[in-house]
Amino acid sequence: MQKIKNIAIIAHVDHGKTTLVDAALNQAGVFSKHHEVIERIMDSDDIERERGITIFSKNASLFYKDYKINIVDTPGHSDFGGEVQRIMKMVDAVLLVVDAFEGPMPQTKYVLKKSLELGLNPIVVINKIDRPHSSPTDTLEKVFDLFIELNANDEQLNFPVIYTSARDGIAKKEMTDESDNIFPLLDCIIENVKDTEGDESKPFQLLVSAIYYDNYLGKLGTGKIFNGKVSLGEEIVLLKRDGERLLYRISKIYTYIGLSKKEVKTAYAGDIVSLAGMEFVDVGETVAHKDHPYPLPLIHIDEPTISMEIFVNNSPFAGKSGKNVTSNKIYERLLKELQTNVSLRVEKNPETDGYIVKGRGELQLAILIENMRRESFELQVSKPKVIFKEIDGKLMEPMELATVDVGEEFVGVVIEMMGRRKGELINMASANEGYSRLEFKVPARSLIGFRNDFLTETRGTGIINHTFYEYEFYKGEIANSNHGSLISMENGVAMGYALNNFQPRGMFFIGPQTEVYAGMIVGQHAKETDLIINVCRGKKLTNVRASGSDDAIKLIPPRQFSLEQALEYIGDDELLEITPTAIRMRKKVLHHLDRKRSEKQ
Repeated sequence: MQKIKNIAIIAHVDHGKTTLVDAALNQAGVFSKHHEVIERIMDSDDIERERGITIFSKNASLFYKDYKINIVDTPGHSDFGGEVQRIMKMVDAVLLVVDAFEGPMPQTKYVLKKSLELGLNPIVVINKIDRPHSSPTDTLEKVFDLFIELNANDEQLNFPVIYTSARDGIAKKEMTDESDNIFPLLDCIIENVKDTEGDESKPFQLLVSAIYYDNYLGKLGTGKIFNGKVSLGEEIVLLKRDGERLLYRISKIYTYIGLSKKEVKTAYAGDIVSLAGMEFVDVGETVAHKDHPYPLPLIHIDEPTISMEIFVNNSPFAGKSGKNVTSNKIYERLLKELQTNVSLRVEKNPETDGYIVKGRGELQLAILIENMRRESFELQVSKPKVIFKEIDGKLMEPMELATVDVGEEFVGVVIEMMGRRKGELINMASANEGYSRLEFKVPARSLIGFRNDFLTETRGTGIINHTFYEYEFYKGEIANSNHGSLISMENGVAMGYALNNFQPRGMFFIGPQTEVYAGMIVGQHAKETDLIINVCRGKKLTNVRASGSDDAIKLIPPRQFSLEQALEYIGDDELLEITPTAIRMRKKVLHHLDRKRSEKQ
């Protein structure tokens, strides 16, 4: 049996954990000289590379001082917390990476809490020590306070600390040490992480923590072998959540070498492997010896807190740019997503012929939609809504812990904005360079659509991060900011002449020569009421020319929305039309006369 260390790397968004993995893999000799190495090599998905965030948990390994170190890179955004929860039972320790300038953030608290509850001992990595105005000593004190707040035991409180600059590829045990490599971090892992547990002589047991799909092999179940060993061609039993037992024969066994999967004939207790040959395997289930079918404890994933509805695209532009446009195609794609995304739920809505998708946050849902549009799907989605619960006859709603970093001149504005949304200020402290850090406990529904208003009020300088806190009693009605919409009156092409005439009425989301249809939202009204306008009307042409006035059209550039911003912006009576080539906002009821009738009803 190999000497194996299994670790997960956890951190808040952009605190440098993926760059740290890059440095460790590079310096441990994972890549050969002819290998083309790119930055953030663990971020293999297109959207991950574009946005600079980790979305999916991924495995890699390196060899150092006769040890195999299996590394699991995890997402840093709370919306993908399910990706973190599902891999925690694969590892024996966690590296908690904290930015030396920003200190512990909401996601740091959320993920650390989960790992401490499982009894995992952490190694604290204070990263970005080369960043101007960083304060590693203050950050370490804040991390220690966080451990106490999360009720860490004495062994967990006695955590080792490593100081790193992932960008420069260096690590040191003390700030005063000299270092030009990452090896002090790897030495710390060898010294402080216990060897992976597992008895090779016991019957085979593996807990499936991830699912991958291969076009040739079908489903692959990935997880840690807790006991025993498994060989190619061996018969095993899959223990389903509902108690069903399915007999399969293992067709392929893969272990991880660097970033690649290597086919092996036998795998032993303690290693992280992928098994092929199990058609109906799912996350959280146990693969066991056929004569000793003993299940391991199931993986618990937190319930979704937010939902939205997905419909078939029925706008006048339906089918113009997408290939997958039918209800069956959309449902098949959602079911495929469920096979690998453990924190999503999908339900059919018989009243609207749509599908209710439940997840952990707006970003998680937006990433799913973005992937679907890149796969040539056309669909429409409603505004995200929070999921309420009834406990002991009382209505409960999800609360978020929001951390806000703003300039001191905006503190009063932010407290007032949060107060209107039933937010409760629980902590306030001075940060670096004239900034203050505010912590609020606020209803999750208050934060839907809040980011746009927040950036406007703080002139684009504010930073807000939030993560799920707990369910609490319903806080009552909340006065969210309403906006009126500028709505197209007819189908056609928007004309610069018409847009110029309506500029005093509000802000436009489209430019000249944009195709529009009746009921499509083309801008935001200056008032809180909707206004129907004809943006397709051109100037009447005559032989008379007025000197100077014919060339006087000066249009303000239209406001551009990202997918997440558009999801936050739309109202309850509006939909987002999503195609491979465009994102459009529209009213649920397109014709203005039909809307009036439905409002009266």
